[in-house]
Amino acid sequence: MHDNLAEMVDAPDDSASGAPTPTPAADAITVLVVDDERSNVESLEKIFLREGMRVLTAHDARHGLEQVRTHRVNVLLTDLMMPGTTGLELLRAVKQVSPEVEVVLMTAYGSVEAAVSAMREGAYDFVEKPLKRMNIVKSVRKAAEKQRLVAENRSLKDEIKLLTRREIVGSSPTWRRVVDVATQAAPSLATVLVLGESGTGKELLARYIHDKSARASRPFVAVNCAAIPETILESELFGHERGAFTGAVAKKEGRFAKASAGTLFLDEIGELSPAVQVKLLRVLQEGEYEPLGGNTVRSDVRIVAATNRDLRAEVQAGRFREDLFYRLNVIAITAPPLRARREDVPLLVDHFLGLYCAKNGRPRLKPTRGALDRMLDYPWPGNVRELENAIERAVVLSRSDSLTEQDLPEAVAQAAAPAPTKLVFDIGTPLEEIELRVIRETLRSTKGDKSVAAQLLGISTRTIYRKLDGVTEDEEARDPAFAAPVRGD
Repeated sequence: MHDNLAEMVDAPDDSASGAPTPTPAADAITVLVVDDERSNVESLEKIFLREGMRVLTAHDARHGLEQVRTHRVNVLLTDLMMPGTTGLELLRAVKQVSPEVEVVLMTAYGSVEAAVSAMREGAYDFVEKPLKRMNIVKSVRKAAEKQRLVAENRSLKDEIKLLTRREIVGSSPTWRRVVDVATQAAPSLATVLVLGESGTGKELLARYIHDKSARASRPFVAVNCAAIPETILESELFGHERGAFTGAVAKKEGRFAKASAGTLFLDEIGELSPAVQVKLLRVLQEGEYEPLGGNTVRSDVRIVAATNRDLRAEVQAGRFREDLFYRLNVIAITAPPLRARREDVPLLVDHFLGLYCAKNGRPRLKPTRGALDRMLDYPWPGNVRELENAIERAVVLSRSDSLTEQDLPEAVAQAAAPAPTKLVFDIGTPLEEIELRVIRETLRSTKGDKSVAAQLLGISTRTIYRKLDGVTEDEEARDPAFAAPVRGD
């Protein structure tokens, strides 16, 4: 190869003329050159140094792999035919150790078959000897540019994921019990059925289960079964082969395939047609399915389903298969309506204000006492989703640094405190939790007046203070139940 490098080094050599070799910039491309012929390595090193690149070298595949392990490499330029481990084998090893490294192969024995094989293994480019300086520099620069774009794309996706990821917000006993069950269920492979009204956070819980599972790094694929027409839902879920039906002009991958090794979230599962219910039952029972017009495929998918329907009633009415219901209902979690976790409203308001003020480039708004009272009084039939929409609207429309009653939707702004109702507790609820909840709700009904609350409960205000001793300053600031001064003891 030494003779073939004549074309590569025919440009004036800056070092020979006394001109200093440029010092690579901090963000310079790092290229690793691997070739068993030392003269070739030296010539390539000079070329890349003159181009302002940072150069690492190795004379065999083993040392080249060590360089990849210990340095940040953008592009690997390796000879294909080397004694011992070949360049193609080095390519495979590098992709295992550092998949982001782009690889350019060079050989005097090039062929279409070798090029295709190299591309299949993940090579960016394939250049034949005799090498030309302009071509080899261009190929390495393009490979480095691709590596940079892929890294930026990955970084942006991670940032978007962090920005769009919803948090589990709430400290009420009701919500904590739900999250505890989800946390326990997450590491298992068990199918989970999330029940609850619309807007209560069923998909949020499904994503939480996925994020806490061993499948967190794999895909989370959500499907709204009610939003996809019945005629194409089967194809959307299981995929189809070309020609499987009229209009199937190409093979299509279904959601099960896209969620492979991850989690498939089937929202509104009560809307499935009988035909799709049968195929889903087979997946749950046998771990396999058949794309339309295709052969049997093994499925490695964890299923989390959700519905706002009463599936037991649907079973009794003959609209939902009983055997499928029991397969789905391995672990059932009910997302409570917001009216059953009213203590969480101030926390959710604070969370959504932070989210939408940042999104709209506004300073953080603070809710006035009147606005918070109205939001606590309102029953939120649309649950957390309705509250979120109300906060986003308020952030956009507010003309001050506070969120006032005038910024809220009319129905919320005119909300009156609901008439006193009974408090219901599950059997086994700790007595301390019951006492705290009764005190909280009584304080809320008295607008934080501890003296009146104490009279209603038949206890002293000192007892109220003692019971609320664990309430944090942040919670006091957010919840009007703790805000009013005490008139007397």
